[in-house]
Amino acid sequence: MAATDSSDRLGFLLSFRGELTGARIRAALGVAGLHPRNAMTLMQLAPGAMSQRDLAAALEIDPSQLVAVLNDLESAGLAERRRDPADRRRHIVEMTQAGAAALERVDAAVGEAERELFANLTAEEQDVLRRLLDRVVVDRGDHDCG
Repeated sequence: MAATDSSDRLGFLLSFRGELTGARIRAALGVAGLHPRNAMTLMQLAPGAMSQRDLAAALEIDPSQLVAVLNDLESAGLAERRRDPADRRRHIVEMTQAGAAALERVDAAVGEAERELFANLTAEEQDVLRRLLDRVVVDRGDHDCG
């Protein structure tokens, strides 16, 4: 069997670059003391309040995982949950002013990290990369991972 150059293996290359990129983004998120999932939650809440169920769907995470994220964000004063007056069974989630300030710091730090990460790509190449990554199948739901 012939040895394969790791750079020929697209999955390996994407995984390796992904780990390096993830480390860079996590370091940028450290500016606001946020875990990536917490930052993504704040980003999702930036346009305005939304139901907890809709937020879980938008983030593509299990509602029980979202509860833990929201507990962290509420403890830090970055988001708050309240009962929906129209339906007391629903929770509405909203970013606080402190959350908005943290998100501004995150946005600036992540923006700088992205400028460094993608400095060798033109704006057009970045758009192509974004479209290609959107097409990569990560979880088809038809396999057993463990």
